[in-house]
Amino acid sequence: MIDLQEILSKMNPNQKINYDRVMQEMTKSWAKEAVRPRILMHVCCAPCSTYTLEYLTEFADITVYFANSNIHPKAEYHRRSYVTQQFISDFNAKTGQSVSFIEADYVPNEYKQLVRGLEEEPEGGDRCRVCFDYRLDKTAQKAVELGFDYFASALTINPHKNSKIINDVGIDVQKVYTTKYLPSDFKKNNGYRRSVEMCEEYDVYRQCYCGCVYAAKIQGVDLVQVNKEARQFLQDKTLNQDFPQILFTYQGKEI
Repeated sequence: MIDLQEILSKMNPNQKINYDRVMQEMTKSWAKEAVRPRILMHVCCAPCSTYTLEYLTEFADITVYFANSNIHPKAEYHRRSYVTQQFISDFNAKTGQSVSFIEADYVPNEYKQLVRGLEEEPEGGDRCRVCFDYRLDKTAQKAVELGFDYFASALTINPHKNSKIINDVGIDVQKVYTTKYLPSDFKKNNGYRRSVEMCEEYDVYRQCYCGCVYAAKIQGVDLVQVNKEARQFLQDKTLNQDFPQILFTYQGKEI
């Protein structure tokens, strides 16, 4: 497998890193060597999964990791998880791919403790960096536990998210674990535009805020209405049971 640190060490330290180009070089190397690495891909929602999966499944075997205890309220968290599973199931059926899905435990108090004192930070500030680190760290831990070759995040497809910060966090997290980080900037090459097209194509729910209660309040999001709509959506759904064909199994057991 390719170590990102080796690639970066050969670059001019003053050079701005094009993470999309770095990722493309890595995918070319995989294709040349006829290797399909196993990647644990953190995603926060179905829209972020769209183009990310369309692109990466050409080169690698992907398992989606839904680890987002930052999302509030709880019903909205479950709605986004369910819609992500629905998209993966539909995507697999349409493309013949075999993307799997793992969901982490929902522990919002854990997230709130980590960002204590940063509640008033603007979107894209220090609170977001802590949130990125929190979720990528969980992804790296799970990647090591289950023997994935790389861990990555679909967050870089969002035009409102700073891809440099996300990649900096991923590189820092890599230093702690025996797994490798896959850099990305999925919004490049019209990736975000393609994600919007795929949301229409697959009839995917697109939320109006990133997920955390603090950003929602700053944006003026009506969380009471969000909660009501999420609860209505979930009324006839069976969480984590409606899409058994995509659930990741390890040593014969569902994770």
